[in-house]
Amino acid sequence: MKKILITGSKGFVGDSLTPFLKSKKNEIILCGKSNILNLCDREAVENLPKVDVIIHLAAKSFVPDSFKNPQHFYNNNILSTLNILEKAKKDSAKVIFLSTYVYGNPKHLPIKESHELDPKNPYTQSKIIGEELCQAYSRDFEVPVIIFRPFNIYGPKQKFPWIIPSIISQLSNKEIHLNDSRPKRDYIYIDDVLNAIVKAIDYDSTLLTIFNLGSGISTSTKELVEMLVKLSNSTAKVIFSENQRQGEILDTIADLSKIKEELKWKPSTSIEKGLNMCIKHSYY
Repeated sequence: MKKILITGSKGFVGDSLTPFLKSKKNEIILCGKSNILNLCDREAVENLPKVDVIIHLAAKSFVPDSFKNPQHFYNNNILSTLNILEKAKKDSAKVIFLSTYVYGNPKHLPIKESHELDPKNPYTQSKIIGEELCQAYSRDFEVPVIIFRPFNIYGPKQKFPWIIPSIISQLSNKEIHLNDSRPKRDYIYIDDVLNAIVKAIDYDSTLLTIFNLGSGISTSTKELVEMLVKLSNSTAKVIFSENQRQGEILDTIADLSKIKEELKWKPSTSIEKGLNMCIKHSYY
C-alpha cells in the first residue's frame, strides 16, 4: 500500500482517479477545490503528510481564459508545480505530472515524444515550463518523475465546453450546431488514462520519463457527431457553420510505441465504446 497525494482531485481526471486508487487499497490524500489548501503556498504544501507518490493534476486549463488572464495561469500552474516538486524532494516521493498536448501543428504523424514543442497559448506554455521544472528536479535532486502528455481525454463526467459533452447536450434538439467539421483529434477514454497512471505508480525508474497518452487514432468532428447521433438514435440535423479558428490544428495522432514498450500500457477502449458510455451516463 502506498500513500498517494492527488492534486486537482475534484477535476475531471481526479474525480475518477480517487475512487479508482482507493479500490486498490492505497491511502489517498486529496487536494481539490473543496479542500482548503493553496498549492501556491509553499509552507502549506510542505506541511502536508509525507507521501510516497504525488499525482499532480491541478492546473488552470481553459485555454480562452489563459489569454484573458495569462499572469494568473502562469502564477498558478508554475508555482504549484514548483511547490509539489519541492515536497517530492523532501519526501523522496515520485511525481506523476499530467501535462497536455504540446506539439502545435505536427511536422509528422504519428507524433513522437521527441517532436519539437510548439505552444500556441499561455496554458500550454505554462505546462511546458512545468515539464522543464520536472526535468530540473529530476536532474539536480534525483526526483523520479513521469510526465504524461495526454491528447484529448474524454469520458462520462466531462462537462461543457468540451466538444463531446457539447454535442451530447444537443442530441435531443431538432438541430445540432457546431463550427468546423474538419479538425481531427486523438481521443483517449478516461479509464485508459487511469490505467496508465496506475502503471506509472509502480513503474520502477529513477529517471525522468515522458509518455504520450492517446489512442493512436484520430477522429474528425464530423465523424464524432455522426457516431454520437447513431449511437443515441438521435433524429437531430447536424449543422456546421464551418467557422474556422485562426491557426487551427487539423490533425493529431499520438505515437504510442514508447509507452507500450516501457510502461507496458496500451489503450483498450474504442471510440465507439467510449462514446456509448458517455451517452449512457448523460442526461441530455
